[in-house]
Amino acid sequence: MAYPLQPVTITASATLNRDTHAGNVVNLNALAGLTVTLPASSGKGDVYEIFVPVTVTSNNYIIQVANATDVINGVVHLSTDIAGTSMPATGTDDTITMNGSTKGGVKGTWIRLKDAYSGVWALEGSLVCTGTEATPFSAAVS
Repeated sequence: MAYPLQPVTITASATLNRDTHAGNVVNLNALAGLTVTLPASSGKGDVYEIFVPVTVTSNNYIIQVANATDVINGVVHLSTDIAGTSMPATGTDDTITMNGSTKGGVKGTWIRLKDAYSGVWALEGSLVCTGTEATPFSAAVS
């Protein structure tokens, strides 16, 4: 597999794939929000790095798994100031919703997801927030 090793900008909802998005920075550039669907996790080690160059101002930036069996495990740091807070995803979370405010999605937010194990996405990142930080995680894919 050859990676183009250049940023890919997404302006509308999309499903990520290994050839176009793995190993690259995926920029979410839609003020009105969008949904990004990860490929099914197979444990191949692919890394998807998502960056927010523009704050979502309506709707949400949503990152979700491809099916009802995949989950997201890991921790993100949410911060509105120097203190911030770290928040782990639970064992059943499969969706990250960033609202441009308390749940991240403010310019500078980034998330890295690694296809770590069949059915499991490993997560790390830093969500820039405004207001009191709130969990961006849920189990919403059915």
